[in-house]
Amino acid sequence: MRIAIVDTLYPAFVAEHYARRPGLAQAPYAEQHAALIGRAFGTSDTYSANLRALGHEAVDLLVNVEPVQLAWAREHGVRVRRRRLPAWVPARLRPRLAGDWQQRVARAQIAAFGADVVYCQDLSFFAPEDLRALRAEGRLVVGQIASAPPDEARLRGFDLILTSFPHYVGRFRALGVASEYFRIGFDERVLDRLRADGVDPSPGAPGRDGAVFVGGLDPNVHGEGVRLLERVVTEVDGVEVHGYGADRLPAGSPVRAAWRGEAWGMQMYRVLAQAGIALNRHIAAAEGHANNMRLYEATGVGALLLTEAAPNLADLFEPGVEVVAYRDADDLVRQLRRYLADPDARREIAAAGQRRTLAEHTYAHRMRELVPILEAHR
Repeated sequence: MRIAIVDTLYPAFVAEHYARRPGLAQAPYAEQHAALIGRAFGTSDTYSANLRALGHEAVDLLVNVEPVQLAWAREHGVRVRRRRLPAWVPARLRPRLAGDWQQRVARAQIAAFGADVVYCQDLSFFAPEDLRALRAEGRLVVGQIASAPPDEARLRGFDLILTSFPHYVGRFRALGVASEYFRIGFDERVLDRLRADGVDPSPGAPGRDGAVFVGGLDPNVHGEGVRLLERVVTEVDGVEVHGYGADRLPAGSPVRAAWRGEAWGMQMYRVLAQAGIALNRHIAAAEGHANNMRLYEATGVGALLLTEAAPNLADLFEPGVEVVAYRDADDLVRQLRRYLADPDARREIAAAGQRRTLAEHTYAHRMRELVPILEAHR
């Protein structure tokens, strides 16, 4: 199969990436693309690299990153007409207001690659008419979702929707949309990159200590999660917080004092790999299910994962043996204090969690699961 992975990157990450690399936006497509993939942000090239290892052709399209897409268009003779937007227009609205040039360039990339499968990591990127056109061209159009779903009409635009939310599968099927449960995973290649940077990702590494949280901090998006963090950093000493959206925290939020900056890609992995404990919480759309990337990122780099109790957690990790689960904010504070004070128990559970992730939850495992699903729906 020839599989085009259509991905979108957080605007805050893209802005930071180019701000730190003056002149990169004018570089050739291949150079820009390699620099972005090299950051190991999100799923990066985990799908394509592991699909190629299985004998398939795969390409990563970073479809909302303006400089890299404009470079591709220039190099392939694709004419682009963009609306010039004032600086005050919010980043989340800019793609919609700038016209459909990003979609047209992505469609041209898919055609040039000759994709059999278009695998969309963002269900909102293509308009319904784009989805219809891609399907009419004989391509299998697949969506992947682990967030609040779009409207039913958009969902029906896909041939197949994969989701790491177990509660979504039945709902999508009830709408007449083919859907399969497909879990998130861990990119084990980051372990060698950490070691090359002088960071030991083993749970018993000297100097590994403390507790961290890495993630979204915008109270307008993660209100309940921010309140939980405020309780934790107030009652437990030494908890560090890394993430984006801190500028939107109220002036008096105690999270501000614990904030240590943003942490993207490999920087995030380094933060987790130097911590004893990684705190986790899920978005509201998870509806109490264990699902997010932090489950695998934290355990993969050897931190003890302290996450919410969930009905499906035992399907992924054994609570109390491979991870630690908390029931509520009071329990989170108790468990955090306990394992900060007991490094031996912390290291034992962290080591078991890392073994489980490397044995069952890597993207090499996931792509071996994905290929039969795609083949069954072609």
